[in-house]
Amino acid sequence: MAYRYTSNPNEAEDIAQDALLRAWRRRSTLRDGARRKEWLGTIVRNEAFRQHARVRPDPVESVETWEGAEDEQILSTVERADLHAALGRLDERDRQLIQLRYSEDLTQEAIARRLGIPDGTVKVRLHRLRHKLRSEMGAAQAMPPAPQRIAATRRISSAAARGPM
Repeated sequence: MAYRYTSNPNEAEDIAQDALLRAWRRRSTLRDGARRKEWLGTIVRNEAFRQHARVRPDPVESVETWEGAEDEQILSTVERADLHAALGRLDERDRQLIQLRYSEDLTQEAIARRLGIPDGTVKVRLHRLRHKLRSEMGAAQAMPPAPQRIAATRRISSAAARGPM
């Protein structure tokens, strides 16, 4: 019966379900049991009119926007967790170097002065540490295409600056 009011089978099912629910809730209003079909038909018709009167948002735009944002948040959280796990596996000397560079935001020269080692040593060790962290994170997740790898490298630097979770 609900299919008469719409050409979409899914909408007809929704109308029928809403009508049966309304009929069940309002069953005490049925005065004449012999006219049950007419009573139910009236409820179905009214539900069909209500269904057509409802404003329906465009599901494609809202789903794609929301889904993309949620995916990015999940990926960011996973990458941060992988980074913190990789940082935890570093020895104390390497962790100190990463902390000085990204948490305290010191330059390579300032790190060299603080640790009493040559500038070139700091530069090489930082380069190797970043490469090591990228490799460990790449092993934890599939290697993304080049533009995503560049973005992940930037996230590595910014997440390292935030420190441990």
